[in-house]
Amino acid sequence: MTIQISIPARRSLRTLVAGGAGFIGSHICDTLLRRGDTVICTDNLHTGSLRNIRPLLNHPNFSFIEHDVRAPLEIDGRLDRIYNFACPASPPHYQQDPVGTMKTCVLGTINLLELARQTSARILQASTSEVYGDPEVHPQPESYVGHVNTIGPRACYDEGKRAAETLMFDYRRMHGIDIKVARIFNTYGPRMHEDDGRVVSNFIVQALRGAPITVYGSGSQTRSFCFVDDLVRGLEMLMESPESVTGPVNLGNPHEMSIEAIAREVLTCTRSSSTLEFKPLPVDDPKRRKPVIATAERLLGWRPQIPLRKGLEATIAYFALEAAGRAQSGPDKPTPAKRRPGRAQLALARSQ
Repeated sequence: MTIQISIPARRSLRTLVAGGAGFIGSHICDTLLRRGDTVICTDNLHTGSLRNIRPLLNHPNFSFIEHDVRAPLEIDGRLDRIYNFACPASPPHYQQDPVGTMKTCVLGTINLLELARQTSARILQASTSEVYGDPEVHPQPESYVGHVNTIGPRACYDEGKRAAETLMFDYRRMHGIDIKVARIFNTYGPRMHEDDGRVVSNFIVQALRGAPITVYGSGSQTRSFCFVDDLVRGLEMLMESPESVTGPVNLGNPHEMSIEAIAREVLTCTRSSSTLEFKPLPVDDPKRRKPVIATAERLLGWRPQIPLRKGLEATIAYFALEAAGRAQSGPDKPTPAKRRPGRAQLALARSQ
């Protein structure tokens, strides 16, 4: 049975979205502007892209600040809400600079919490299912404390996000900050990086190119895939929930499937002739991942609604369009995402 959920009307808010030019952050910016909010997007553009927010740059209620959250950020005037998505989220990206990733999780969260303290804003931390590590409890409820290798190659992200959660709750206990913590499970959809190393984007790009689809391990390891529109709705519902609802709250799709099964679903949707190519499983890669979403259902009235096939078709259409755009621009004509416009072109407000 499909649950019809609506987010209650509220007054227009002034909202900061850190990491707002990234995959999930840019979708949040879209949603908030449609609700009538004033949105301040900040991103250092390390993994975020101006392409994701380009349609918003001329919106009267939208502004962009190129800024790295590892440095303090000052915002003039009222601030009602802060969303923190500021961290690379895929293994190839966060492992490029593991110390930088940890600093982003820890220093970035501290700086945004300080901003929340100064402005009395409510702050939501985009945490992750990676706090559960390679879980020994299945499926994973919020009460599970995790099984993380603190010295492995994924630890900079896993432990960084765990530390960020600690900071959120310590700031609440010490300073009374109004916090929300969402543990996000595997999310897919338009605006994913084609080279971010995540399962859905990897499989789709390889299938569209007719290249072998790389499956790490036996393909029997599992994930639970949530379409980005469902996730964004859950994040907004958590942000607007009563102050007593702090989280952590798992947000993800409890429909579990094997990596090989998702690869074959992508092949079906793309009608690709690609073959599967099996390679060794990376170190500390989780064997199983499935959220228990009873908390989100009970406290928010949220559960994912978009079927995998429909979500995959939307994501495939996005990547196909991106590939067609690159082919049209030609090798000597950089696409807008690779061309870094200057201040005059985009009227970017830069932090000092």
